[in-house]
Amino acid sequence: MRLGFTFEKTTMEGLFLVRPKVFGDDRGFFMETFERNDFESAGVKMEIVQTNHSRSAAGVLRGLHFQYPPHAQAKLVRCIRGEILDVVVDIRPSSATFGKHFSVNLSDRNWSILYVPRGFAHGFIVLSDTADIEYAVDNHYAPEHEGGVIWNDPKLAISWPIENPKLSEKDRKLPALGDIRDVLQQR
Repeated sequence: MRLGFTFEKTTMEGLFLVRPKVFGDDRGFFMETFERNDFESAGVKMEIVQTNHSRSAAGVLRGLHFQYPPHAQAKLVRCIRGEILDVVVDIRPSSATFGKHFSVNLSDRNWSILYVPRGFAHGFIVLSDTADIEYAVDNHYAPEHEGGVIWNDPKLAISWPIENPKLSEKDRKLPALGDIRDVLQQR
């Protein structure tokens, strides 16, 4: 008998909010975070090749990151401690939702997992004192194919809940989506 997941479609093709069944009692809880057959039944084919864990302090914004093809990555993102606002931007030039974004709160209280297909820039901002984020990817990290979009690109109109987030120097220098559109179309 399968434990199961609920897959909620979003406004963007291929992007799902995944809600695992959580079994808890006074001892704690148990939940699956990935099960290939359940995901494939929902139309999500993903071979996980790497998992990552990051910890960030309150107000830290990481992103918006992606990898160019042929090293693009699909991701399963979840917040295992604390709370984040997770944001993805559709950077698929032929998509009807190109340049649009989707955001969702992920936390250790709501158990939600975001499935991000290839072709999306991804980022998050920490809303709690600290947050631990775990994400699984379907392609290896390739620094020479790394890309990104500046977090406050006015054309994206993302409503970040913190006005002056803590950013890495690299993330401060990312280009606007309009500045890389031609590069995205060529790949």
